[in-house]
Amino acid sequence: MVYFISGAFLVTYGVAMITCGIPLFFQEIAVGQYLGSGGLTFVGQLAPLFKGVGFAAMTIVFFLDIYYCVIIAWTLYYILSAFVAMPDIPWRYCGNTWNTINCSSIESSATNIANNTKTPVEEFFDRNVLGITGGIEDVGGIQWKLLVCLIFGWTFIYIVIRNGLHQSGKIIWFTALFPYVVLFILLIRAITLDGAMDGMYHFIIPRWEELLKPEPWLEGATQIFFAYNIGCAALPVLGSYNSFHHNFYKDAFITCIVNTLTSIVAGCVTFSILGYLALEKGTTVPEVVTSGPGLVFLTYPEVVLKLPWSMLWTLLFFFMLLVLGLDCGFCLVEAFIAGILDNWSETLRPHKEVFRVVVCFIMFLLGIPMIMQGGMYVFQLMDYYSASGMSLLWVCFFQTVAISWVFGTNRLSDCVEQMLGFRPGKFWTICWQYFAPFVMIIIFVAQCFQFQPLTYGDSYEYPWWAKIIGFGLSFSSMMWIPFYAIFYLLKRPGTIWENLKEGLKPDIKLRRLSMRTKDKILISESTVVDF
Repeated sequence: MVYFISGAFLVTYGVAMITCGIPLFFQEIAVGQYLGSGGLTFVGQLAPLFKGVGFAAMTIVFFLDIYYCVIIAWTLYYILSAFVAMPDIPWRYCGNTWNTINCSSIESSATNIANNTKTPVEEFFDRNVLGITGGIEDVGGIQWKLLVCLIFGWTFIYIVIRNGLHQSGKIIWFTALFPYVVLFILLIRAITLDGAMDGMYHFIIPRWEELLKPEPWLEGATQIFFAYNIGCAALPVLGSYNSFHHNFYKDAFITCIVNTLTSIVAGCVTFSILGYLALEKGTTVPEVVTSGPGLVFLTYPEVVLKLPWSMLWTLLFFFMLLVLGLDCGFCLVEAFIAGILDNWSETLRPHKEVFRVVVCFIMFLLGIPMIMQGGMYVFQLMDYYSASGMSLLWVCFFQTVAISWVFGTNRLSDCVEQMLGFRPGKFWTICWQYFAPFVMIIIFVAQCFQFQPLTYGDSYEYPWWAKIIGFGLSFSSMMWIPFYAIFYLLKRPGTIWENLKEGLKPDIKLRRLSMRTKDKILISESTVVDF
């Protein structure tokens, strides 16, 4: 069951945004700007015993980088396929080499569509783009066309981050702003479709009984963390590029509000389209919901076919999706690279250009299994276990505890006052210290008790060994936090009690007074910060 089909998701999303999203976004940017360090080291400087949080975040962002570019490859393939088929669209009709006898044109009657048939859009994605097999047991061969697209995607990401993300300002501005133009055009068209209001009803009106289950709460919290990039090591890196007295408070607030409004607009577009498709297929909105990447690669292409000059809107839509993917990809890959460079600065920074090439190439190689014929099953396994849900909540919880309880909200408020000239209000400190940890731990525990194994679609259940691999992916990030704490207590000189007390003291020796430039942290004044 997909729990975001009801307005309950908006309720949980709103609660998570107010109590976790905006406060933790503000917190990560503040610490990153103050310390001038990336996601691997910033928690360890505030609470050395919790440096494992940084390693856990780096593991999550590493996995996320690997499979995120696969979505970019799919999107690029759609664009190229549309160009090759001009002036028509290759997924408009049946009769192509990849179609089967079960293909039924979207102009067919609701009776035919309900009779175990598939639309050309579905068969294009399953049989042409993916060439999908019957399960993860049969990975099949490489989809060479996707391999070429994957190469192009990683090449472009490397070109942008080659000299550091801060050197690519014009590209970042374009990738950030262009999608809004297409999104609002799609919104105008979507809300004028027949059945759009039924879809909006399912999006806005809550099903209150769903709030008693952990799934919509986990969906809402996870979506906030992903939408705001919390716990993914990107925000401290972006904050570290600011000058010491930059007004990040205004930036954080505006960014969060714009991000949330964008999610709401995108939701309105999506559910207006789902309402239209439900009306056309003679069914209900929940029945036409496709979770995962299929929501984008199946639902949107169908409605774009209904627009005048459908080829133009098809290219615009997928170009928007490509720009969004690359924009997020830049930040995530840069977050990983900057975190590693910060931790092993003396060794790696003199060779940072080569290091960037090596990282991108390794991530490209690890993404190849996901562009094989059975790659969708590998992709979904990575998405479900490695960088979302429980593992992300685990990392965010201990990061918040380390900053808000061990380092302390009073010390953090002192840091903010040094940078901005005023202290954060009571709302921020209450959320940092109480609301955010409480919300995360409740959702995490509830999910542990009602955990459901991964399935693909309604019929395919992953084999036992794939589930073990999935849990291994989750634990590979989560284990860093307790293991590093044990390592710190046992391997440092002194007794365990002495090491524990030392590990709970901040280790901040330099107050950063100028901005990071060209991947170097320039310190204009070396000052021991007395906490």
